[in-house]
Amino acid sequence: MTTSPSIRRSQWPVWLCWLAMVLDGFDLVVLGTVIPTLIKTGELGFDAVGATLVATISLVGVGLGALFIAPLSDRFGRRKLMVACVLWFSIFTLAVAWAPNVAMFGVFRFLAGVGLGACLPVALAYMNDYAPAGSAGKSTTRTMTGYHVGAVATAFLALMVIPDWRTMFVVGGVAGLVLLPFLWFKLPETLPAAQTAEKQEQTGFRDLVKKPYPLVAAAIAAASFMGLLLVYGLNTWLPQLMASAGYPVSAGLSLLLVLNLGAVAGLIIAGILADKHGTKPIVLLWFGLSAACLALLSIKVENAVLLNALVFVTGVFVFSSQVLVYAWVSQLFPARLRATALGFAAGVGRVGAIAGPAVTGGLVAAGIAYPWGFYVFAAAGALAVLALVAVPHAVANTTRPVPEHVS
Repeated sequence: MTTSPSIRRSQWPVWLCWLAMVLDGFDLVVLGTVIPTLIKTGELGFDAVGATLVATISLVGVGLGALFIAPLSDRFGRRKLMVACVLWFSIFTLAVAWAPNVAMFGVFRFLAGVGLGACLPVALAYMNDYAPAGSAGKSTTRTMTGYHVGAVATAFLALMVIPDWRTMFVVGGVAGLVLLPFLWFKLPETLPAAQTAEKQEQTGFRDLVKKPYPLVAAAIAAASFMGLLLVYGLNTWLPQLMASAGYPVSAGLSLLLVLNLGAVAGLIIAGILADKHGTKPIVLLWFGLSAACLALLSIKVENAVLLNALVFVTGVFVFSSQVLVYAWVSQLFPARLRATALGFAAGVGRVGAIAGPAVTGGLVAAGIAYPWGFYVFAAAGALAVLALVAVPHAVANTTRPVPEHVS
């Protein structure tokens, strides 16, 4: 579909959607940066079990937001929903800094997650509403670089302020509040244009079980489950996994930074290759290489340069694998179903995001997180490859044609 020339010329939507992803990147990493300190000090009553429960309930909120809030933008518009969700997330992220105990910490994280969970699918749907045909890969991966720039910035902030963990949540909440007026005044609405280009009708998850979508939706959901298991499992527990392997805590935080720097590089490369060669072969290759890199991380590396290089390359493949899944969804489904399909992929994927930290947290509590955590991650990458083999290069009857070389 296309939008008006004024929206085409404006760079505000590009940057504002990118900045919304920066907030998502903050949320991705922030628990991983504060958990080692909270477990070590026992502040608020934290231990390994409490940290696992908090990580899990946070992701339940994000998953519910993706599944049930994001699809509303297909009916009521992307802009207002994004503004409301960023406001909600900002308020409850600030509240985390004043949580009196583990239980309230978890409640505030859950509520913040509900708001934030809708932002990713809505922002990606927005960008793909008016992206030129054949550029879904680059449009999606470019927007998602904000996700990992936010993660890198958060890891870098943690290196400066930890063990003052409260500052992390204050910065995240204030950043969202600063973004709000720009979203309100500078983000145009795209959905009315989408609805004039397509048959107006209410949409919902029931549309995903109608031909020709059921197999596609199931396979994409399975891949998203595995992809987000990797993304959240690594970002939540990598510092603790490295600490379990005998590396100092500061080294674990530095590797979290390196991991997400690799993610940004991977997104740029993956988007270009997907648009040139087709999304399917690139996403299969990316998940396969992710599995190989994660298996290698189960071997302790004494050389610091080699270790950082391996973590960087792992970041290149792991995170852009999941983003390529989102790009593929944007190509396979028509605009009227785009946010619903993306919300479904992200929401089901959040179950994997819950499973990753939960399983890894259980391994940490059992004292066997290293190397078994990396074995679990490698297996998830391999299973994603198997799931995506079933997805066709293109689906008939989408309202937005896809060039033959783009899958």
